[in-house]
Order: sequence, then structure tokens, then C-alpha cells
Amino acid sequence: MVKNMDVEMKDTSSPKKNAEKTENSNGVGEEEPKKDPDLLTLEDIREHVRHIEKAVATKEPRYVSRVIRGLVSIRRRLNPVVLRKLLQGYLNSNVALKEELLEFVVDSGPEPNGVTPFRPKSGKAIVLLPEVETYLHLLVVIYLIDLKKYAEAVKCAESLVQKVSVQNRRTLDMLAAKCYFYYSRAYELTQQLDKIRTFLHARLRTSTLRSDFEGQAMLLNLLLRNYLNFNLFEQADKLVSKSTFPESASNNEWARFLYYMGRIKAAQLEYSEAQKYLQQALRKAPQHSAVGFKQIVQKLCITVELLMGDIPDRHLFRQPSMRKTLAPYFQLTQAVRTGNLAKFNEVLAKFGAKFQGEDTYTLIIRLRHNVIKTGIRMINLSYSRISLTDIAQKLMLDSPEDAEYIVAKAIRDGVIEANIDHEKGFVQSRETSDVYTTREPMAAFHSRITFCLDIHNHSIKAFQTFFKK
Repeated sequence: MVKNMDVEMKDTSSPKKNAEKTENSNGVGEEEPKKDPDLLTLEDIREHVRHIEKAVATKEPRYVSRVIRGLVSIRRRLNPVVLRKLLQGYLNSNVALKEELLEFVVDSGPEPNGVTPFRPKSGKAIVLLPEVETYLHLLVVIYLIDLKKYAEAVKCAESLVQKVSVQNRRTLDMLAAKCYFYYSRAYELTQQLDKIRTFLHARLRTSTLRSDFEGQAMLLNLLLRNYLNFNLFEQADKLVSKSTFPESASNNEWARFLYYMGRIKAAQLEYSEAQKYLQQALRKAPQHSAVGFKQIVQKLCITVELLMGDIPDRHLFRQPSMRKTLAPYFQLTQAVRTGNLAKFNEVLAKFGAKFQGEDTYTLIIRLRHNVIKTGIRMINLSYSRISLTDIAQKLMLDSPEDAEYIVAKAIRDGVIEANIDHEKGFVQSRETSDVYTTREPMAAFHSRITFCLDIHNHSIKAFQTFFKK
């Protein structure tokens, strides 16, 4: 007779769990120790140096372009330890330059025991390429600017630019353009932009003669920024009329140039041209970065649209990246749209300092006339007959005579259709005519069609450039 016996069943774990247990018992599955971040930075810079050497050997500028794109990542990780190791490892053949740059790097004490100093993998004692020296020198300038040591940054950038200026190597052009940018930035942060204007003009002439398109685009933008910083709009316009911006410039330089052109045209009351340039600048700007640049352009574009009599779309103010920074401009738009002069003055008093810091205050002051015109249009639609005294009260004007002058000007400009009775002191509205009997709809459709055709042409040109590359 067979007895029933209770048999204990063993847990059957998955092979993955068994492997994990085995690895944990052997100590194999433990996380690898993290590498020193300074060592990783040095390796990345060494890779950049290899790209520069390869660009010089093959005469291919795309390798240098890759190095310049990587500057953003390297910039965040620069520190005295990394820079000291770089300078001591690479600049052995140029002792004078090494000592000069080491003076700008903050001494962080001796290196820890057991840490070997950084050296390039190539053990050959060869003379360093001018491109590599320029790159290392540029890293020091960027480091000083980030530390807000602007006086030392000016001195270091001055030394860098003087060395770059005497070189005549096409492989150095893209790095030289970046050097000019940080050179101008250092002087801008010390409020000395006017001192370098002559030098930038000289370098622009040289770059144009040498067909250095990257340098030409960078220097032209730096000069425009220099002029606009001092509100020298006429000189900036003359510079643009006498120069030609290179078609092969990068999208970033094109975006800056178009923004500066928009500012110049807006100051010269050419609002349609200004709006066109600003919209092109927004299209040329990077889609997922450069948020600050797009915010600045959008603020100016909204102001120009209001000056043209248009109201910006509400969705512009609802974008997550724009909502906070465009809040004052949203209130300004509401005041202009409703023709509320009291609210316009309130917004101007509240955000006047902010508008001045963003270089839009002068343009916003011009909006006062637009607010008054909108208010007159609203009054004309609401009342068939109204006294000049009531108009002066609604528009917060000083006297009925001021209201009479403004209404007469609005009638002459075609803003409203009305008659003024000067003896009895009132405004009589006329019957509004059908807008479709005028040429206004045709002009509106024409502007929209022109805009669509411009986008189509730019897209075709972009495809052609892509296929050529």
C-alpha cells in the first residue's frame, strides 16, 4: 500500500535571477566606478585637437565646425585643473605663451599624489599648429568671461586677436571668427565697445578680400551690434548698404543679421520691412534651443505688428517658453486692441524700465497714437453723434481742441468716416460703406500670397543647398 507523502517543492527561479545572484555573489555585477569628470573633459578636448589637426591635414573645414559646435559642452566643464593640465601638456614648444596663459588660470594648488599630469598621446616633440594654439587660447578667454573676470578677459582676448590677425591660413578662419566674437563680448561687458570699432572694420575689409565668409558674417554682425548698442542707426544702415552678407553663412549668423536689420528698419519707421526681417530671423533660429534669442525677436516683432495696426495672435503669448517673458507685451496688446489709453499709460508706467532694458521703449512710445486711433474708431462705431468734449474725456485728452485735431487727422488718414461740426462742437458719423467695394481685401490677399511665395522660395533654396552639400 502506497503512503501519501507531502513533498516540499523547490522554488524555480528564472535564469535571469540566478545569473543576478551569481554575479552579486562573485562581485561582478557591481557598478563600475565613475570616471573623473576632469579626465573626461581632457579626453574630449584631446579629441577636438585631433579634429583640428585632421582639418589642417585634409583642408576640410567640417572638422573645425564640429569642434566649434562642441564648445558649448566644453565651456560648462572648464576649471583651473583642466586648463592647467592642457597648457602644461600642449604648450611645451611655446613656453612664452604657456606662461602667459597660466597667469590667467587660478592656481588651485599642487596636483594630488598618484595623478599623472596630462600629456598628449603623441610623444613626438613637434611644433604645435597655430590652429591648436588658438583653440587653447580661446578656451582660456571663455573661462575668464564665465568667471566674470572681464578686465583679465579683455587682456587675454587682445593678445589672442593680435596673434590671429597676423595669420593668413584658411584653416584658421572659423576659429578666428569665434575669437572675434569673444573679443567683442569681453569689450562689451566692460562697456568699451566703441574702442574696437576701427579694428573690426579693418578685419572686415581683410576678411572680404580673402573671401573668408565665416569671418565676414561674424564681423558684420559684430559691427551692427556695436552701432545698435549706441543707437547709431544711420551708421548701421550705411554699413549694410555698403556691404554684402555672405549667402554661405551659418543659420545662426543669418538669424542675428536679420534681427539687426529688423531693428534698423523699425527705427526708420519701415515697419513692413522690419516685420519681414524679424519673421525670417525667427525661422532661421534653432527650433529647440536659443530660447533667449527667440524671446528678444518675438518682443520686437509684437511691437512692430502693433505699430502696423495688426493684433498678434493669442497663441504666441500662450507658449510655455514665451508666457512669462511676454506677459507685459500681452497687457500692452490688450490696451492697444481696446483703445484704452488709461490702461496703456498704466502698462507703460509699470513696465517702462523693462521696456527700456529690452530696447523697445522708443517704439512703444509711438504706440500712443495707435491707441488713440483705435479709441476713436471704437467711439465712431458706438456713437452716431458725440460731442468733442465727451471724446476728450474718453480719450483722456487735455481739451476739446485736442480732440478736434485728433479726430480731424483720423478722418484725413481714413481711420474713420465722419464729419466735424466746428460751430456746435460734435462729430457726426457717416454710414459705413461695404469694405469689399474697396481695394483693401485685394491688398490683404496680396500680402498673404506674397508671404507664402517667399516661404516657398526659401524652402526651395534650402533644399538646393542641402543637395549641394
